[in-house]
Amino acid sequence: MKVALIHDYIKEYGGAERVLETLHEMYPKAPVFTLVYCPEFLGPHRKRFEKWDIKTSPLNDIPFKEKFISIYRLFAPIVFKIFNFSGYDVIIVSATGAYNPTIVNKKQAKLICYCHTPPRYLYGYATAREWKKNPVIRIVAELMNHMLRMVDFTASRNVDQYIANSEEVKGRIQKFYRKDAIVVYPPVEMSSRAKSRDLSEGGLETDIHEISPRATLGRNDNKGYYLAGGRLARPKHFELIIQAVNKLKLPLKIFGKGFAGYGEELEKLAGPTVEFVGEVSDEEKLALMSGAKAFFMASEDEDFGIVPVEAMGVGTPVIAYKSGGVKETVVDGATGVFFVDLTVDSLVDAIKKFEKIKIKPAECLKQASKFSKEHFEKGIEKVVHIYARTSRS
Repeated sequence: MKVALIHDYIKEYGGAERVLETLHEMYPKAPVFTLVYCPEFLGPHRKRFEKWDIKTSPLNDIPFKEKFISIYRLFAPIVFKIFNFSGYDVIIVSATGAYNPTIVNKKQAKLICYCHTPPRYLYGYATAREWKKNPVIRIVAELMNHMLRMVDFTASRNVDQYIANSEEVKGRIQKFYRKDAIVVYPPVEMSSRAKSRDLSEGGLETDIHEISPRATLGRNDNKGYYLAGGRLARPKHFELIIQAVNKLKLPLKIFGKGFAGYGEELEKLAGPTVEFVGEVSDEEKLALMSGAKAFFMASEDEDFGIVPVEAMGVGTPVIAYKSGGVKETVVDGATGVFFVDLTVDSLVDAIKKFEKIKIKPAECLKQASKFSKEHFEKGIEKVVHIYARTSRS
């Protein structure tokens, strides 16, 4: 069975790239086709991709290509068709929602799309850039988006089987593409430390200084701080979290990289109890999560939300906005607490509620285990083998 992998672009490392990495582990001989590859922007995760067979488009040769990621969506439908997929049995597309990678000329291969979400900017969901503020840009963008929606729907006809990363995204696929999807949750790497600990009593006590010297930024201190982090983008509403902890004067640590000037805005908003620790490695992230009292998630219409599951995977509860995929991962009152309005007051009420209840780390770990890497691999293999047989027949 000859497999090819496709990913929109590789410039940052988040949940979608973690899925791509697991797919590549499953099919290590598969080349990865992508529009552009910018390893210099991957920070501590750069080494993950160094030995891969990554095939880029002509757009990768353009100087300062990293600045044109948004503009490339206009050319992506044409450029993706340049790739040659002759001789492949199965093409697995990891579709982040940035471009239209399913529009490729698949030849005789069967095309399976693991969809993180249909493009958010095309269907009215919140995005990282506030392009609607300028009326001229808004009018031009809406006209372009109308064209791209038609292209996106045409590209969806090329897919033999959709796999959604959540029931939330399955509903979007049905709504916008009129196609059924199988749900296979993204892989969450369960910490071997967490697996080996007895969480039934007293919680997960991680010796953070043993994991990484830099991770002393998140030293347990009797679990005295809250944590937030990931991709610092506007739809994730970190400003709401900062305003809430400012009001309550609670210690908060934030990890991750800011986008489109949002990081600078957050730093200006932060009070004296807020600390930004920047981009961190997986080990450092584990240390921060293990030492946290709770992990905040305030994303609007989150597709799935892998970071809260990672937090539960080390026994740390989650305080989350009740929206999108997080409704499928966090159990209110058992592994975390929901807040129902995107307001500071609603989040403050949720924090106060969380402070009054006791959540067992063992329950968090049990819930996180439902989203294991093993479950993901079995789900993907089942679909791939079905379509590999039909490709050869």
